[in-house]
Amino acid sequence: MAETKPTAAAKSTTSAQPKKGGGNAISYLAPIICVIAGYCIWRFILGNSDGFTKPDELGGFWPSHKGPKGAWYRMYEGGIIVPLLIGAFLMVVVFSIERFLTIKKATGTGNNDEFVRKVQFHLANKNVDAALAECDKQKGSVGNVMKAGLKKYKEMIADGALNTEQKVHAIQKEVEEATALELPMLQKNLVFLSTLTSLGTLVALLGTVLGMIKSFSSLGEEGGSGAAAELAVGISEALYNTALGIGTSSVALMMYNVFTTKIDAITYGIDESGFTLTQSFASQYK
Repeated sequence: MAETKPTAAAKSTTSAQPKKGGGNAISYLAPIICVIAGYCIWRFILGNSDGFTKPDELGGFWPSHKGPKGAWYRMYEGGIIVPLLIGAFLMVVVFSIERFLTIKKATGTGNNDEFVRKVQFHLANKNVDAALAECDKQKGSVGNVMKAGLKKYKEMIADGALNTEQKVHAIQKEVEEATALELPMLQKNLVFLSTLTSLGTLVALLGTVLGMIKSFSSLGEEGGSGAAAELAVGISEALYNTALGIGTSSVALMMYNVFTTKIDAITYGIDESGFTLTQSFASQYK
């Protein structure tokens, strides 16, 4: 009785395995640390008693200093929303640096288009080992996906049990699995930048509204000729929240767009890699 050989789909092995572990601690720790740092900057730098003509001698969590000596110290009187906005800006800086380093590593060395052309040349000459060597030189996400596909490519060349269509499908599946491991790493933590793009402006608006409420409340209580000057000062202080929030949102939006553009370029290189492998195998190993 003839024995039926299993198809390649039953023997799917992925060259790249998911990495386990708490490698995303920055996502949990950075926001907390940034908010605490924002409070410290607001309380001890902007709220330094030497910067006010009438400092609050009692100190405490939120000292009631009066008479700021300059614009730098006047920002302190924007209220408790200011440390949140400073913390938000620090988060933008931290996650921008983290994404920059990650995406720079994922980009690898050299030009992706040139890398793909070199692999195509080696595959046209049926030199898979040379193509694998190019992947080791590239050292990026495109190279990782290409390497996983090339290993399956090499395995399919030696496999005599499957037809060409089944082999191409196996290579394509290997590329898709490797891609599924690379893309989450590229997009991780971008949600913080996209959220801060709108959240910074909304929190700033809240701080401005609270400041305006406080100013008009003082106007109603005091009345008289000095109230108008007090109102003008209060509005000026409230608008510091707006300026800080808009600045934070602007930087977050700019960095988000920069990183998504770079990720799109890497994703295009990955897609081109998969197409190169399947087309090469289909044309040369019919």
